[in-house]
Amino acid sequence: MDLLRQFALGDLDAFESLFRLHEADVYHWVLCLVRVPAAAEDLTLDAFYRIYRAHARFDPSREFAPWARRIAVNLALTHLRRSPREFHPDSRFLESYPARSSPDPSAGDTRHAIRLAFHSLPVRLRAVATLALIEEKPYSEIAAALSISLEAVKSREFRAVRLLRKKLSEMDIEP
Repeated sequence: MDLLRQFALGDLDAFESLFRLHEADVYHWVLCLVRVPAAAEDLTLDAFYRIYRAHARFDPSREFAPWARRIAVNLALTHLRRSPREFHPDSRFLESYPARSSPDPSAGDTRHAIRLAFHSLPVRLRAVATLALIEEKPYSEIAAALSISLEAVKSREFRAVRLLRKKLSEMDIEP
C-alpha cells in the first residue's frame, strides 16, 4: 500500500513521513504570507495537526502537497484577518528584502510608504500580491493554494496593483 493510502487510513508513520517531506514547503508558503517566522512555525504545526485530523477526507488519488498547502494558506489568511490592520513602523514586513543602496535620502521614505500601502490592502488582495509580485510564485500554484481560479488570481493581482498605485499617488509618490 502506498504512502498516501496509508495516510488516508490514519497510519501515523505515513503521516510522519509526509510531514518530513512537506514541512519545509508548507512553512515557506505560510512565511511568504505572514512574514513572521515564529507565527509561520506555529501556523505550520497547526496546519499539520489539522491535516492529520482530516486524513479520512484526503483522496489518495490526488497530490498531497497542494492539499496541505491549501490548508496552511487558509490558516495563514485567517491569521492575517485577525491581525490588527494598522501598520507598525518596526514591522518586519518586506524587511527580509534588502533595500537597494541609493544616493537618494527619500528612498527610505518611499520604501516605508510602499509598506504602508501594501499592508493596507485587503487580505485576499495582499495574499495574491505577496505571492505573485514579491515571491514570484506561478499563478497556477497561487490558485491551488488559495482555492481560487487562475482568472481570480490575475484579477486580484491587477486590483492589488491598481490599489497600490492609487494609495501611493495619494501619498504623493509616483508609482
